[in-house]
Amino acid sequence: MTVPRTTKELLPVSDLANSPEPEDIEFGPEVEITDGAENLQVEGAYGAAEIQVLEGLEAVRMRPGMYIGSTGERGLHHLVYEIVDNAVDEALAGYCDHVTVELLDGGGCRVTDNGRGIPVAIHPTEGVSSLTLVLTVLHAGGKFGNGGYKVSGGLHGVGSSVVNALSGRMIADVRRDGYHWRQSFTLGTPDAVVERLEATDETGTTITFFPSSEIFETTNFNYETLATRFREMAFLNKGLKIDIIDLRKNHVDEDGQPLRDEFKFDNGLVDYVRYLNGSRDVLTSIIDVEAHSAEIGMGLELAMQWNTGYSNSLHTFANTI
Repeated sequence: MTVPRTTKELLPVSDLANSPEPEDIEFGPEVEITDGAENLQVEGAYGAAEIQVLEGLEAVRMRPGMYIGSTGERGLHHLVYEIVDNAVDEALAGYCDHVTVELLDGGGCRVTDNGRGIPVAIHPTEGVSSLTLVLTVLHAGGKFGNGGYKVSGGLHGVGSSVVNALSGRMIADVRRDGYHWRQSFTLGTPDAVVERLEATDETGTTITFFPSSEIFETTNFNYETLATRFREMAFLNKGLKIDIIDLRKNHVDEDGQPLRDEFKFDNGLVDYVRYLNGSRDVLTSIIDVEAHSAEIGMGLELAMQWNTGYSNSLHTFANTI
């Protein structure tokens, strides 16, 4: 069978009734088309032996785009957001007020918070440390029921484990239950069981990870991209301090010091509206509304201000996302 690739001239719909016979129309070069089913047929058996089961985090490494969107720069930064979101969830629960993000040489990132710390005790049904579960099992976390968190940025329980799966190396340091605990991973697999280190009265979690260069197109974090996101997070979480520090060589300011930004906004959305309006001429003061319902377990925050511009800017968020 052959079909035309192009025609010299397309006839208007109104002229279709008087259109010439097919042989009178001049066609472009012909394209040979064969039976589609014949072309797509795959040689080989298809039986029980061909059914594959991807165990553990293998599925994440096989199809990373399903979990983080892409393996480009956007997906790379998404890894950082997943870890920081966990710290922000601790802030939303009332247990964390400071998060520090450090960019490291070798394409690494370290996120530290002063929350409660990921639980390390042996899980009652799985028989392994809860820290190991959170970092190696998809859909394992404290955000499915109503016990650990009332509000969180995500409910799927895949964040930390996906980051681990897509990192060549990860180290988790937890300060909880009177001790410093540590566990390291290679390509998502624990190097050993959770180790108990020195005693400490501090609480919190530090996650250090190095995204795999075999999975990502680049492992070079963009400082400005991350700083912009963390500024927004700080606006949305009143009183939460988020620091970002670039410890990579040759990533310095004009004074030769590491790039660094600190974000903390005690007025939350009011400060955000003030920032968005910037140097624009404003017509009103900032109007802000806050409402909470214990009965339905929901809250609402709203801030707005009119300016002399001709366009509007509307930003909406649910659970800080």
